[in-house]
Order: sequence, then structure tokens, then C-alpha cells
Amino acid sequence: MGHVLLLGDSIFDNAAYVGSQPSVLEHLRQALPTGWRATLAAVDGASVVDVGSQLSGMDRSATHLFVSAGGNDALNSSGVFADAVRTVAEAAGRLAVIQARFREEYQQLMDELISLGKPLGVCTIYDAIPGLGEAESTALAVFNDVILRSALSARAAVIDLRLTCDEAADYSNVSPIEPSAAGGAKIARVIAEVAVKHDFSLRYGSVYW
Repeated sequence: MGHVLLLGDSIFDNAAYVGSQPSVLEHLRQALPTGWRATLAAVDGASVVDVGSQLSGMDRSATHLFVSAGGNDALNSSGVFADAVRTVAEAAGRLAVIQARFREEYQQLMDELISLGKPLGVCTIYDAIPGLGEAESTALAVFNDVILRSALSARAAVIDLRLTCDEAADYSNVSPIEPSAAGGAKIARVIAEVAVKHDFSLRYGSVYW
């Protein structure tokens, strides 16, 4: 029997944004086969560097690890859009600096997760958020490039949330950057499918949605 551990941020820890409706964790527990468990270690507001503390207190009975992190790192870097620049090249250079820092932190997280020797699933950052501007959506691609490269290099199963949560109804009315109950149900179904059906012995990464 499997035990899925959810790590990361409010993509998984979304109970505060769905009211009386099921959270991602509750949806996942319903989607997993009888006998499987699901535990939440993710914390609303966590950035990539915060996941290490979640790992230090993790339940060692966990058989499968799933992580969704990076969205808050992107949010915390959004102040760059207020910077004045003279050329597009200068703007791209600012983003490159942010990407380099994120790459270092995200790769360190991947190294920690891989060292645990457990089946690993990694989520990208979704970008169909209602009201999200074109500039912000473009900047998210900088973070998602790091996540995809790192996760696939680690032979992880990737859940592409850009394709999973692709409708306005997938986002919370309380805060549009959080998954709604409908979006959470989609995320949970893909996690359950990957945990149960993906062959983690494969020597190449796979993408799901």
C-alpha cells in the first residue's frame, strides 16, 4: 500500500481557499485506491528553500513524494516589474539573474529529494490565473523552465499544472492564485494516477496533466 506525501506550498495546502468544499488533500484521499494514505506537509506561503524544513519532519513511512514549489518564489520576485530599464536586453538580464538564483535553490531541493530514494512527482507553476498579465505569464516561463529541466533530469514524473488547471473555475474566488475545489480535484486526480500507475523505475522523466 502506498503513502503519498505532499510537499511545497498552497497549491497543495489550499484548505483556506475552498471554504466548506474539499481541499486537494481531501480530494486525493478520495482518489487513491483503498488502503493508500495521503499526508500533507506543504505549507501555505512556502518557497523552495522552505521545503527542506518540511522534509526534516516528514513521515518516514511515505512511499511517494510530490512537490509543488516555486510559485511564491515567482511572487516574491515580482517587484522586478517596477524596475526601470532602457532596453529589452537589460530587462532580460534582470530576469536571468532571478532565474539563476532560483535554479540554484531548486536544484538543491531536487538533490535533497533524490537523496531520499523515493518515487518523486514534481509540479510546474500554473499560468492560467484569472487576471494574470502577459508580462507576468511570460516571467513564469522563466521559473517553469528551471522546474522542468531539473525535474526531468532527476527522472521525476512531472505534473504540468499549466495544462491541468487551464480554466477560470480551477482558481479560488477567495484568492485567484490558489486552486479552487474544482482545480484541486483535477490536481488530486493526476497525483493519484501518477502515484498508482507511473513506472518510477523508468530511466526517463514523463509529463502528466
